[in-house]
Formats: sequence, C-alpha cells, structure tokens
Amino acid sequence: MPLAPASPFRGRHFDPEIITLCVRWYLRFSLSLRDLEEIMAERGLRIDHTTIWRWTQVYGPEAQRRLQGQIKYKRSTWHIDETYIKVAGRWNYLFRAVDSSGATVDFYLSDTRDRQAARYFFQKALNNPDNPDPRVFCVDGNRSYPAAVRQMQGDGELSEHVRCRKRRYLNNRIESDHRHIKRRLRAMQGPRTAATAWRTIQGLEAIHMIRKGQMLGITRRNRDA
Repeated sequence: MPLAPASPFRGRHFDPEIITLCVRWYLRFSLSLRDLEEIMAERGLRIDHTTIWRWTQVYGPEAQRRLQGQIKYKRSTWHIDETYIKVAGRWNYLFRAVDSSGATVDFYLSDTRDRQAARYFFQKALNNPDNPDPRVFCVDGNRSYPAAVRQMQGDGELSEHVRCRKRRYLNNRIESDHRHIKRRLRAMQGPRTAATAWRTIQGLEAIHMIRKGQMLGITRRNRDA
C-alpha cells in the first residue's frame, strides 16, 4: 500500500489555515510584512514578520505547483509581452502571456530581453501541459518574438501554422494584466536575489490566477469565499 504524501505543513508551529491566510494576504494585497504581523497580533497570534516572509518563499511556489492540472481550458490566442522587474538593483525582464480572455498562460523571469530569452519563454509555455497548442501570438514591436518563432518553426519545435501578429494596441490586454504583479512587487520594494524574486513571482502569479477564477471549481464570484 503506497504511503500518503507528507503534508507540506509538517513541522510548522501554526495551523495550516493561519499560514495559508498570511501567505494569501501578503501576495494578494499591498500589505507589508509588518502590517501582517500587526494584524495577526490583533487576533492574538504572535507571528514575526520574518516568519511570514519565509512562509511566502515556501508556500507561494507550492500554490503555483498545486494549480497544475487544476486549471480551466485556455484559448489558443496568446498575448505576449515582457515587463521590467528590479532585482537587487538591476533590471530584469518578466515575460508573461495571457489568452484572449485574460487568463494567465505562463511567465518567465530573465536577465536578458533577446531572442534566446523569448525562445526559453515559448519553450516553457509550450511544455506546460495546462496550455493548449497556440494558433496566434499577439506581440508588440519587440523583434525578439518573431525571430524566436521563426527559429523554433525551423527547428520543428513550433507548428508552421502558428502566426505571429504585430499591431498597435493589440497587446493592451497583457499590458493591463501586468499591473497587479508590478504594483505588488513595487510595494515589496523589490526582491534581493533572483531566487527570491522567482519564488515570489510564482506565488503572485498563482494568487492572481485564482483571483481571475482560472482554477477549476472557482469563479470570480466565489474566489474570495
């Protein structure tokens, strides 16, 4: 008889509900770690702000991992763009894609904005079993995307029927979707390392997907229940 998987909360001094609540509130709202420490203290719980930060680094990526296989169907038109994220005082690039309904498709953090980075992002999105085969890529004026698409089609990694469309205002959907991630990262005053940045972004994207009602069994009406 196979053993049941160990709980990710094993060995913690607080109940899973408290940990989950702190992580969700920190990733969802523009609260500082000390704000959460104070909010928990008002409820009779003494939780140090550094403890909440450590929880975020562990359970943010865990939330994103557990969404795999539990995501609603996505559409085959992808709006793709990258936004700037400051990590340890240096600008990095967060590649993101949403479908034509606004559902998050995938994301990838890179320290470059060239063709190879765009190709890595496409490969990550295509290898995600939750994503359908794309038909159309809607992109901005960044020439790295069409170059990466041509290279991948030439190597047989991408169907020749996939089109790459560039048109003014075509990518307003993804640019609007960037706002939540950028606003929350700005309130955090920027991650100190690439590793913490990536773990934080995984958590932010997971909570953002739940907020948009992308998880099976969750809609925009009952997402905060």
